[in-house]
Amino acid sequence: MSQDNGGPDPSFEDRLKAARSKQGLDAPPKQPLGDQGGLGGSAWGIGARVGVELVSALVVAVAIGYGLDRIFHTTPILTAVFVPLGGAAGVVNLWRLFAPKQSD
Repeated sequence: MSQDNGGPDPSFEDRLKAARSKQGLDAPPKQPLGDQGGLGGSAWGIGARVGVELVSALVVAVAIGYGLDRIFHTTPILTAVFVPLGGAAGVVNLWRLFAPKQSD
């Protein structure tokens, strides 16, 4: 089962690469943070993600604090403790989102 066209057989890697690119299975090249590749691309998308990150962290923290207050009957104390913790968690999430990635 050899080819009789006179040229060398393409290697398996070359044929696999050609087949994957033809089917669209190759991953798109990674873009640096300045190109907004993984952040949604538009300013509206980035702003929406920032808002969702901050608000969701605060909502979860308030829910945990309120729930613990209801369980332990300490109405405002644990909610007041968890609100700054939720704000800090939101800021940490944003830091992870926008921090420069380490390249190996």
